[in-house]
Amino acid sequence: MVSNQIKETVEYLKSVGFGQADFGLILGSGLGDLANEIENPVVADYADIPNFPSSKVAGHAGKLVYGDLAGKKVIAMQGRFHYYEGHSMQTVTLPVRVMKSFGADSLIVTNAAGGINFGPGTLMLINDHINYTFDNPLIGENLDEFGPRFPDMSEAYNKNYREIAQKVAADNGIKTEEGVYMGFSGPTYETPAEIRFAKTIGADAVGMSTVPEVIVANHSGMKVLGISAITNHAAGQQAELNHAEVVEVTTRIKADFQELVKSILAAL
Repeated sequence: MVSNQIKETVEYLKSVGFGQADFGLILGSGLGDLANEIENPVVADYADIPNFPSSKVAGHAGKLVYGDLAGKKVIAMQGRFHYYEGHSMQTVTLPVRVMKSFGADSLIVTNAAGGINFGPGTLMLINDHINYTFDNPLIGENLDEFGPRFPDMSEAYNKNYREIAQKVAADNGIKTEEGVYMGFSGPTYETPAEIRFAKTIGADAVGMSTVPEVIVANHSGMKVLGISAITNHAAGQQAELNHAEVVEVTTRIKADFQELVKSILAAL
């Protein structure tokens, strides 16, 4: 069933001009403007793509863009699908397998996250994650054509890519941190008690995305670079949490973010 959906989606995208890709990009809340810099773009609205739901979250444009960015062929999601919207994990991660089907062997995944050990405005390179969604996109029949039944997650976020990203950031005068991302299901923000728990088990930032896509990317043999834009202090560390602040902070730091991603792509 899932294999048929992937094939149907790929065939449609080929028919509208999508082709071979080097990188997949998943652009999170408030960070989708980077896709506007793609040259020779082919744009498909999620609403027109078979098996793609519409993205209904503020800060997510809901478009898939194919073209050239920093000398690489990319397929970029302007906004992602979220588990908390009621989509299955298979739907949330289908775009990653579509990217792989177009030849992309690497994925750059971004998100807006709440900071536990880092403050708003920080760009955090993800070095590992904790799956606290209580679900996994690989549950069910294994898609042998993509990867093994029991994929290794020892280096879910490619160490070499992180080292290149750190050097590129330093060369561009952009400060980055490195840490562990903990993925919750959402849509509620975490409670102060949950944040204390997250900190205790080693999380540096929390959010409601990324983990499912990275699991599927690793299953498919893709190298992953993850970047969190820390948009607020996590629960218990500031008076209240709201999505408007998330979008406002990402808007403020998006210039550095866009420059960093383009420079990383050029260097990889």
